[in-house]
Amino acid sequence: MSTPPEIKPGQSVELLKELHILTRDGKMNQDSRRKLKQVYHLYQFIEPLLAEIRADHPDLTLVDHGAGKSYLGFILYDLFFKGLDFKPGEPAPHIYGIETRDELVRKSQELAERLDFQGMSFLNLSVAEATESAQLPQTVDVVTALHACNTATDDAIHFALKKKAKFIVLVPCCQAEVASVLRKNKGQALGKSALTELWRHPLHTREFGSQITNVLRCLQLEAHGYQVSVTELVGWEHSMKNELIIATFKDLPRKRPADRMHEILQTLALEEMQERFFV
Repeated sequence: MSTPPEIKPGQSVELLKELHILTRDGKMNQDSRRKLKQVYHLYQFIEPLLAEIRADHPDLTLVDHGAGKSYLGFILYDLFFKGLDFKPGEPAPHIYGIETRDELVRKSQELAERLDFQGMSFLNLSVAEATESAQLPQTVDVVTALHACNTATDDAIHFALKKKAKFIVLVPCCQAEVASVLRKNKGQALGKSALTELWRHPLHTREFGSQITNVLRCLQLEAHGYQVSVTELVGWEHSMKNELIIATFKDLPRKRPADRMHEILQTLALEEMQERFFV
């Protein structure tokens, strides 16, 4: 039976069946096609980053936060990591999947063992716990967080900063914390500036809060010397949680983005959130 044309050359059909992207007879439904398209699209952004690191040193490490069923981790490993050569005695390239649901961690570990993906580990930890865990290396090369909900994306950023990640790839999801602070302080803010009209209505509070959260995240990364780009992950017909943030450490000047972040927090009555973004 022929492989669906969407499948990349060299992709393990057995893996895609295990991930339920392909049926047992090798077919693909519309939902699986959408899911695979999203992961492949993200792979196109991540693959050159991995290649850049690999050209610099052999012990490539990637940590995937909020891994879920580890679609991204498995496909990254299958398409890139499993083909890497390394000399005896050298640290092997490795992907760590971080997930709080024990059942998913167990199933992912079993699948990695079944497919002989020796360079994959799965840890039952929250993102915050992973930051302090001795089960992870002191530094990592790439940190990803695909649809890590609400503050888990911020925890992934804190993890990446502490681990001195060269690249950070984020697809934020369901950010509600800033919106809740905007909502709480709306009464005292309304008289200060016409800008408060941007979040006066409840629907606008939610949407504006989501937008500002990502703006602050970008400034936070820039305030730690990263160069940041923001783009769409896939078309809007596939997902409303569509923003892709890629940060590359360049040791850039930090003062201006830090000042801008402070000014935004002050202007929007979000001063109480200083601790979350100034780390």
